[in-house]
Amino acid sequence: MKNGKNMIDSLRRKMIFVSAVSIAAVVFLIFLAIYITGVRQLNRTMDMLTDTISQNGGRFPPFDPKRPAPAAGFPPMDIITPETEFSTRFFTVWTDEEFHFIKENTESISSVTAWQARQYTQEILARGKKRGWISGYRYKIVPAKYGYLAVFVDGRMNRAMTRQSILASLVVLIGSSIVILLLIIAFSRYAVRPAAESYNKQKQFITDAGHELKTPLTLILSNIDIIENDFGKSEWLDDIRSEGERMAALINQLVTLSRMDEDHSNLTVSSFDLATVLSDTVSEFQPLAAESGMNLRFHTVPSVPYRGDEGLIRRLFAILLDNAVKYCDFGGTISVALSAKRHPVLIMENTYKNVNAAELNRLFDRFYRADRARSRSGSFGIGLSMAKAIAKNHHGDITAYQKGADVIGFKVVLNNI
Repeated sequence: MKNGKNMIDSLRRKMIFVSAVSIAAVVFLIFLAIYITGVRQLNRTMDMLTDTISQNGGRFPPFDPKRPAPAAGFPPMDIITPETEFSTRFFTVWTDEEFHFIKENTESISSVTAWQARQYTQEILARGKKRGWISGYRYKIVPAKYGYLAVFVDGRMNRAMTRQSILASLVVLIGSSIVILLLIIAFSRYAVRPAAESYNKQKQFITDAGHELKTPLTLILSNIDIIENDFGKSEWLDDIRSEGERMAALINQLVTLSRMDEDHSNLTVSSFDLATVLSDTVSEFQPLAAESGMNLRFHTVPSVPYRGDEGLIRRLFAILLDNAVKYCDFGGTISVALSAKRHPVLIMENTYKNVNAAELNRLFDRFYRADRARSRSGSFGIGLSMAKAIAKNHHGDITAYQKGADVIGFKVVLNNI
């Protein structure tokens, strides 16, 4: 059941990957919201302080619990306490209408000199913004009696606290995400267990049903032979035989496909030449293609050494050629090309006027047929599924594509086992 186990493991990895991406996206959005909220709250708080000072002529007003907020949209005034006047570090600068300095006040801050206060003012005047940050100070420029008043409030401590709060939130979010992801990884086996059980039961059902149906089908076909020997041939017996043989062929294909899905450790691996195998297979289909008025073109490099199951590779080539002959337009062209650079690559294309109606992403689904009317006989919709399983068992893949308005193609990439 190695191949089935690989499929379940792949499903588990995809679930973990999707969970990890989802968690990362949620963490990013939450962190972004925390960051934006923290920065906005910091700016609102600092702006309230600059507004309070600017509205009081450049000084911090005495504490008054009944004083309304300085501007609409600011947080409640309970952040201003009797100690706020003494804990707020700020300085102010006055200029005339031509922005010539009149005076500055640095009494409420010890780390800024009068010269530095003027330098800061020159910088913010050059920016042309009424509010902002400069060197850790939140500033505001407002019209004053003789010109303009620039208020600077020290926000370095507030910014540091906001930064620490945001970083702490990030650490908590990342830590929580890691814990959640570890829990998802730990419990993912239990999450995919129903899918694994359903998959295994489906495979076992196909195998068991195939064996159970083979016996009555064999009996029916044997009885037909006996009846024909006793009473002679008839149209009805021929129909029964034909449908019985079709049913037997379908069962054999389903059982074979199920076994390939279950385990590829039983492959008969040997070294052989892919070019020779493909050439032999093409030769077998050339008479059939010619009979249908199709032009079968074949090109390959002289030799492509390969290691794999030769029988399955022959079946893979036969399935694709059989599919091309069945669906190629009458008088159309089938082209087959084999190349080998890093890996052997087979390109098979054929003209098919209804290619626009074909669901290329479903061609490899079991029982899917591009011919929805099912007017073309001899097909169950199993072949391409089997071809994909063979390619997967050889560590490769097969894809379908449309070329132009009336050409369908298949690309097979193989790897040595």
